Amino acid sequence: MKEVEPLRTVTMRELMEDARLRAGAQNFKGHDFMDLARFDEKTRHMIIFDVLTHNSRVGFKGDRMRLFLSETGYQNALEDQKCGNIKILTHAGVHHGDLYYDNPDPVR
Repeated sequence: MKEVEPLRTVTMRELMEDARLRAGAQNFKGHDFMDLARFDEKTRHMIIFDVLTHNSRVGFKGDRMRLFLSETGYQNALEDQKCGNIKILTHAGVHHGDLYYDNPDPVR
Protein backbone atom coordinates (compact mmCIF):
# COMPACT_ATOMS: atom_id res chain seq x y z
CA MET A 1 0.00 0.00 0.00
CA LYS A 2 1.09 3.54 -0.71
CA GLU A 3 1.98 5.59 2.35
CA VAL A 4 -0.13 8.71 2.86
CA GLU A 5 1.67 11.90 3.86
CA PRO A 6 0.23 13.60 6.95
CA LEU A 7 -1.44 16.99 6.46
CA ARG A 8 0.75 19.94 7.35
CA THR A 9 -0.74 22.53 9.67
CA VAL A 10 -0.29 26.13 8.51
CA THR A 11 0.40 28.58 11.33
CA MET A 12 -1.25 31.96 11.72
CA ARG A 13 2.20 33.54 11.30
CA GLU A 14 2.60 31.84 7.90
CA LEU A 15 -0.88 32.94 6.79
CA MET A 16 -0.20 36.55 7.80
CA GLU A 17 3.19 36.60 6.09
CA ASP A 18 1.68 35.16 2.90
CA ALA A 19 -1.08 37.80 2.89
CA ARG A 20 1.44 40.56 3.55
CA LEU A 21 3.62 39.46 0.62
CA ARG A 22 0.62 39.13 -1.72
CA ALA A 23 -0.31 42.73 -0.80
CA GLY A 24 3.07 43.88 -2.12
CA ALA A 25 5.15 44.01 1.06
CA GLN A 26 8.87 43.32 0.76
CA ASN A 27 11.11 40.94 2.65
CA PHE A 28 14.08 42.57 4.35
CA LYS A 29 17.17 41.28 6.07
CA GLY A 30 17.13 41.33 9.86
CA HIS A 31 13.92 40.49 11.70
CA ASP A 32 10.90 38.96 9.98
CA PHE A 33 7.66 40.94 10.18
CA MET A 34 6.26 38.55 12.82
CA ASP A 35 9.60 37.92 14.57
CA LEU A 36 9.35 37.07 18.27
CA ALA A 37 11.43 40.19 19.02
CA ARG A 38 8.35 42.20 18.01
CA PHE A 39 6.49 40.81 21.03
CA ASP A 40 9.29 41.17 23.60
CA GLU A 41 8.23 43.40 26.50
CA LYS A 42 11.34 45.59 26.02
CA THR A 43 10.69 46.23 22.30
CA ARG A 44 9.54 49.80 21.70
CA HIS A 45 10.60 50.53 18.10
CA MET A 46 10.61 48.97 14.64
CA ILE A 47 12.78 50.50 11.94
CA ILE A 48 13.42 49.75 8.29
CA PHE A 49 16.70 51.21 7.10
CA ASP A 50 19.35 51.13 4.41
CA VAL A 51 22.94 50.36 5.40
CA LEU A 52 25.13 53.03 3.77
CA THR A 53 28.65 52.15 4.99
CA HIS A 54 30.73 49.25 6.23
CA ASN A 55 30.80 50.91 9.69
CA SER A 56 27.19 50.13 10.59
CA ARG A 57 26.61 48.12 13.79
CA VAL A 58 24.39 45.68 11.85
CA GLY A 59 24.13 44.57 8.26
CA PHE A 60 26.40 45.11 5.31
CA LYS A 61 26.64 48.08 2.96
CA GLY A 62 23.73 47.93 0.52
CA ASP A 63 21.41 45.91 2.79
CA ARG A 64 17.85 47.01 3.53
CA MET A 65 16.97 45.77 7.01
CA ARG A 66 14.10 45.59 9.51
CA LEU A 67 14.82 45.49 13.25
CA PHE A 68 12.65 45.48 16.36
CA LEU A 69 14.53 47.43 19.03
CA SER A 70 14.52 48.40 22.67
CA GLU A 71 14.90 52.07 23.57
CA THR A 72 18.69 51.61 23.84
CA GLY A 73 18.87 49.88 20.46
CA TYR A 74 16.84 52.67 18.87
CA GLN A 75 19.17 55.32 20.32
CA ASN A 76 22.12 53.39 18.84
CA ALA A 77 20.37 53.37 15.45
CA LEU A 78 19.79 57.13 15.65
CA GLU A 79 23.49 57.58 16.45
CA ASP A 80 24.43 55.40 13.45
CA GLN A 81 22.14 57.52 11.25
CA LYS A 82 23.71 60.74 12.58
CA CYS A 83 27.16 59.35 11.67
CA GLY A 84 25.92 58.54 8.15
CA ASN A 85 26.17 54.76 8.52
CA ILE A 86 22.44 54.09 7.99
CA LYS A 87 19.35 55.89 6.68
CA ILE A 88 16.13 55.12 8.55
CA LEU A 89 13.27 54.88 6.04
CA THR A 90 10.43 53.83 8.34
CA HIS A 91 9.84 54.02 12.09
CA ALA A 92 6.99 52.58 14.11
CA GLY A 93 6.41 52.57 17.82
CA VAL A 94 5.76 49.07 19.17
CA HIS A 95 3.43 48.28 22.06
CA HIS A 96 2.56 44.64 22.86
CA GLY A 97 3.44 43.69 19.27
CA ASP A 98 1.19 46.34 17.70
CA LEU A 99 2.89 48.76 15.29
CA TYR A 100 2.14 52.49 15.31
CA TYR A 101 3.75 54.03 12.19
CA ASP A 102 4.97 57.64 12.27
CA ASN A 103 4.25 58.11 8.55
CA PRO A 104 0.86 57.21 7.05
CA ASP A 105 2.62 55.74 3.97
CA PRO A 106 5.66 53.83 5.31
CA VAL A 107 8.10 51.58 3.44
CA ARG A 108 6.82 48.04 4.08
